[in-house]
Amino acid sequence: MSRIASKLAELGIVLPTPAAPVANYVPYVQSGRLLIISGQLCLGPDGRIADSYKGKVGAEVSLEAGQAAARLCGINLLAQVHAALGDLDRVRRVVRLGGFINSAPDFGAVPGVMNGASDLMVEIFGDLGRHARSTVGVAQLPLDAAVEVEGMFEVA
Repeated sequence: MSRIASKLAELGIVLPTPAAPVANYVPYVQSGRLLIISGQLCLGPDGRIADSYKGKVGAEVSLEAGQAAARLCGINLLAQVHAALGDLDRVRRVVRLGGFINSAPDFGAVPGVMNGASDLMVEIFGDLGRHARSTVGVAQLPLDAAVEVEGMFEVA
């Protein structure tokens, strides 16, 4: 078992089947040593968004549920990375994450929500999981998801 697969098993994480694109885009693009993953929603293993992850963070969705949704987006990112590479041990560095938080107009804790995905990358990859990041609050996301996360990885 690979190093990263062992870490996922230790954390009790099973990568789901990656979600298919819902519009005119591809799930990932590799350019040289960079692998760019399209935005991933907080879809569960059944391909649906749980009610607790639908709506606006700071209104229908709590901060804690938003963090859990961001973590789930991170798991879905890793499923796409695995689909692209076949082996997560080929990841040399998590370069950047971009987070989009479906937030209530007065909700200012969007960086704290995104920590759900960022913390996951550090749990799995250690220091190589530390990354640059942008996080923005948005008015709406597809399927009324609370969170969407995109990523960029350096790969071997």
